[in-house]
Amino acid sequence: MRFATVEEDGGTRCGVVEGDRLHRLPPGTTVLDLLRANGLLDAGAAALAAGDTVPLAGLRLLPPVQAPTVRDFVTFEEHVEGIAGEVVPEWYQAPTFYFTNPHSLVGAHDDVAVPPGCALLDFELEVAAVIGAAGSDLTPEQARSHIAGYTILNDWSARDLQRREMKVLLGPAKGKDFASTLGPVLVTADELEPHRDADGFLALSMAVAVNGVEVGRDLLSNMGWSFEELVSYASRGTSVRPGDVLGSGTCGNGGCLAELWGRGAAQNPLVPGDVVTMTVEGIGTIENRVVAGHDAAPVTPARVRTRARS
Repeated sequence: MRFATVEEDGGTRCGVVEGDRLHRLPPGTTVLDLLRANGLLDAGAAALAAGDTVPLAGLRLLPPVQAPTVRDFVTFEEHVEGIAGEVVPEWYQAPTFYFTNPHSLVGAHDDVAVPPGCALLDFELEVAAVIGAAGSDLTPEQARSHIAGYTILNDWSARDLQRREMKVLLGPAKGKDFASTLGPVLVTADELEPHRDADGFLALSMAVAVNGVEVGRDLLSNMGWSFEELVSYASRGTSVRPGDVLGSGTCGNGGCLAELWGRGAAQNPLVPGDVVTMTVEGIGTIENRVVAGHDAAPVTPARVRTRARS
């Protein structure tokens, strides 16, 4: 099934997408509530049987789930190689991730404003898994049943802000803390099983275009770790819970502009008016227009201290 969350008549409504129509769930029902109650598929079946439908066209698509947390990994070797010029040995030892802001998630067709102080705006083409059942210290084999489904993630990046903060050996933080597109729908895991290859990876084609011109294309199955391994690692010594989002990290072969820059390509950073379109096989398409941002209060440099102790 394919679950969507939309803005309708000034409110929020969830439902199952079938063709060009939305089979609405009862008012007040959210995808997150259904995940927490382990009732997503049953509720979806009931919505399909009820036949309370509206055309999907004209409805604003919101992020399909209100994610309590968002972890974003870096699992594509080719992406790391393009960004950094080499892949450090530590990358191979364990999947690395950072936490990003769940309150900055935007919908599949929402405008994205350039964040304050940014002159190097970038996109990142990813797929994200959504957790459907809580678990701790899961094995990869156990983790598969804890994945409710998948969606597309565009991890927008302010590269100039990111570069500064990561020199302080922290981050990324403000370089990411303005927008992450999630959508267009949550596709339940069973829908994508036919795409699983012999190594257990989801072989889905991924593509990104800027203003209608394709700039990147890859296969999701080029990940260095499977989603089951990512969920297992995320739950190590802690827990994953329903609604948590785990991003694959940016794919290779032009999955972001910074990779192209690292390989010497003369690709301009994003500016207001640019339209970024991402399509993932079996999931769908998201498309966001970049718009001008706003000025913010200037950042005050750190004061010089005497380091007196008394």
